[in-house]
Amino acid sequence: MNTQAAGKPIDMQHLIAAHRSGAVSRGTPVQTQGTEKARANTAGFSEVFKSKVDGIRLSAHAETRIKSRNINLTPEIMDKLEKAVSGAAKKGARDSLILMKNLAFIVNVPNRTVVTAMDGESIRENVFTNIDSAVIAD
Repeated sequence: MNTQAAGKPIDMQHLIAAHRSGAVSRGTPVQTQGTEKARANTAGFSEVFKSKVDGIRLSAHAETRIKSRNINLTPEIMDKLEKAVSGAAKKGARDSLILMKNLAFIVNVPNRTVVTAMDGESIRENVFTNIDSAVIAD
């Protein structure tokens, strides 16, 4: 198998033998054909993957709570929720309480899933357990 490094063809068997003999160290840069193209494809894949994963999902329980409490999830609320979850994720949070004006959400941050949702009245009546962080998203 031949590849190129600095514009010259390299025989992989000779490179492996040179490495084993100590003539080439681990830090010796070797560029294989298509590396730049592979990096470009990886960046594209990463961006696409991130855009698909970044969305916030609702658990079945959260959907039930949202309907029963007549919570209207506007695009503005969802945008604030996504920003809050992203901020919590950057800090390493796992289960976070996200507070807004008259709303509260418990979110599993690694899964980006809303576990439950509460309106103003429900917030005052509850004790929040099993959370490791709180985010005020206003």
